[in-house]
Amino acid sequence: MSHSMSLRTLQTHIIRPRLSNSRGCRNVSRRTLIPAPSANSGPLMDRRPDRALPEVNSGRGWKRTLPIFAVVVGAAMLGIFNYQKSSSSVVSSTLYALRTSPQAREILGDEIYFASKIPWISGTMDQLHGRIDITYWVKGTKGEGKMRFRSIRPDRMSYFRTQEWSLETKDGTVVQLLNENEEDPFKA
Repeated sequence: MSHSMSLRTLQTHIIRPRLSNSRGCRNVSRRTLIPAPSANSGPLMDRRPDRALPEVNSGRGWKRTLPIFAVVVGAAMLGIFNYQKSSSSVVSSTLYALRTSPQAREILGDEIYFASKIPWISGTMDQLHGRIDITYWVKGTKGEGKMRFRSIRPDRMSYFRTQEWSLETKDGTVVQLLNENEEDPFKA
C-alpha cells in the first residue's frame, strides 16, 4: 500500500506538472485583484495591470444621445447647404447687381452687403434643372431689405431668363429692380 501511495504522490507532484509544462501550459500564480480606482480616490500614480476592470454601464444612454446626435447632424447639414448657397455665383452676381443698381442704392444706400454675418439664403437654387428662386436680407448705410431673385431656364439649351428681381423694404414696399425697358443685368 505504501508503494502504491508513493507512486501516486510521485505522479501528482512530479510527472503531471512536467506533462502540463511540456504541453505549453504554464503555471500562473494567482494574485488578488485590486479594485479599480473610484472617482474620489485621488490622483492615479501608477496603473497595475492586474487591477479589476470597472463596471460597464449597460444603461440606455444611447436612447438619449441618438436624438441629440440627429439634431446636431441635421443642423450641420442645413448650415453646410446654406453656406454652399451663400458662396454660389448666383448670390454673388445678385449682390453685385444690387450694388450697381441706382434704385437699390437709393433705397439701401452705399456699402450694400448681407444683413447678417451669417446670411440665410432661403429658396431653391437648382441650376441643373433651370430653377432659381432665392431670397435673402441685405443692408446698406440707409436701410435694410429683402432681395428676391427668380430665374428659369425653359430647356437645356437655352439661357436663364430672369422673371423677378425685387427688393422688399421693412415697411413692406416692394420695388421691382428689373425694368422691362432696360436690359437684364444678369444676361450672359
